[in-house]
Amino acid sequence: MQREHQVRQGLLAVEALLKNHALWQSEAPAAAAFESEQPFFLDTMQPLEWLQWVLIPRMHALLDAAAALPQNFAIAPYYEVALAAETPGRRELLLHLASLDALFTVTDR
Repeated sequence: MQREHQVRQGLLAVEALLKNHALWQSEAPAAAAFESEQPFFLDTMQPLEWLQWVLIPRMHALLDAAAALPQNFAIAPYYEVALAAETPGRRELLLHLASLDALFTVTDR
């Protein structure tokens, strides 16, 4: 259960960071934005919208359901490219995302 706790803490840290830098949105995108078939919903959402409205809720839902978590999952590389250099909290966000990615890396133990 340790990994699940670490994932949840990581998600909460990302949420707090977004809120602290006024990047958290109070209103969800239009329903049509959630119908994308593109990775990260590139055609319908901005990167931080996808993080807030898709990834974080879906990961919490998996945790709440005690469902299997993704393996070999990495989002930090996308955000390194997708976020403008002047995005508030960018460096810290990338560190949080890289830490989350590490929790999804499957290694032989």
